[in-house]
Amino acid sequence: MKPLAERTNELKQSNIRAITLLLQGRDGINLGQGICDMPTPDAIKRGAHAAIDADQSIYSHYGGIIELRKALMTKSLQYNKIPVSSPDEVMVTVGSTGAFVAAMFTLLNPGDEVIVFEPYYGYHANLLSVMGSKQKFVKTVGPEWEIDFDHVESLITPRTKAILVNTPGNPSGKVWSRTELTRVAGLLEKHDIYAITDEIYEYMLYDGREHISLASIPGAYSRTITLSGFSKTYNMTGWRLGYAVGPEAIISKMGLLSDLIYICAPTPLQHGVAEAFDMNDSYFTEMGEAYARKRDLMCTTLEEIGFLVPWPQGSYYVLADFSPLRSRFDGFEDDMAASTTLVERAGIGTVAGRSFFDKDADGASCLRFCFAKEYPVLEEACRRLRAAFL
Repeated sequence: MKPLAERTNELKQSNIRAITLLLQGRDGINLGQGICDMPTPDAIKRGAHAAIDADQSIYSHYGGIIELRKALMTKSLQYNKIPVSSPDEVMVTVGSTGAFVAAMFTLLNPGDEVIVFEPYYGYHANLLSVMGSKQKFVKTVGPEWEIDFDHVESLITPRTKAILVNTPGNPSGKVWSRTELTRVAGLLEKHDIYAITDEIYEYMLYDGREHISLASIPGAYSRTITLSGFSKTYNMTGWRLGYAVGPEAIISKMGLLSDLIYICAPTPLQHGVAEAFDMNDSYFTEMGEAYARKRDLMCTTLEEIGFLVPWPQGSYYVLADFSPLRSRFDGFEDDMAASTTLVERAGIGTVAGRSFFDKDADGASCLRFCFAKEYPVLEEACRRLRAAFL
């Protein structure tokens, strides 16, 4: 038989899925996949039920229902300080991943170069590879994950088309500062390139940090596509709803491409999530306090059992270094061995560090932990880790 498309050659099951399967039948706790096992807010569920009961079940406009786009426009103006001026600069997508796919198809030709910061979110890197883009990697190191902008600029060539920014970051938890984003905005203008920003963890911030959108920096909006979604904020990963904000000329093309690939995001679920914008702001305050408590428990536990822990500035992940455990336990030769060891000794699922770097060796001493769990479940996970490794 003739071979499959070359773009499939390097694709393989992610470590996240593999560990999830390994946990089955072990009464395990999955701290690997960012699945948010808390309940979806009642207002959103009621809105979806009402839409289903009202038979709002046909295709929506490919960019999403107007009620949701208007709400997202207001949110982007007020919270993100992005100078959006029309609902036509907003599109609803099948998850933030759907927005990223539409952005790539709109901006990138095969062979175009994209600046990507390590540790990166694996889906970003893998989708860019499938697109035929060439990635230029900039490695950052915890706990501060500082950016060497001279190095970033040295990687820019005439083929460079975009810079990819993830803030708050997955897996690092890095929250980009205004100074850093201003430097990025300067590079966009100087070298005539675009930015794609993934800001899906924008409400999960710690120690008084502020979320700043690159598109809010003066001069950056015309070159920036801002991606976000509802999965993480409202505990609804399976609903597959995200969105993009950007200049109308770009968003209109993204909408056409999204229509070709997905038609539209699920219509009744769009009506449901539109109800989120009438919820009290106390929701975000309480969510932030809850995640801060979970972060403290997760990071303190990992430090107690010997991990080196760069406490996340935002998001709900910890990328921790297990190398000190090698002198005390077998099974920590590298990240793949360590992830298996945690399953076998404690029934805890994690993600191997190599999932977030271009070169496996750069992640060989790290595991990613997700603390987006109900607090009693997270307490049990931490109890198991202490019992196994203290």
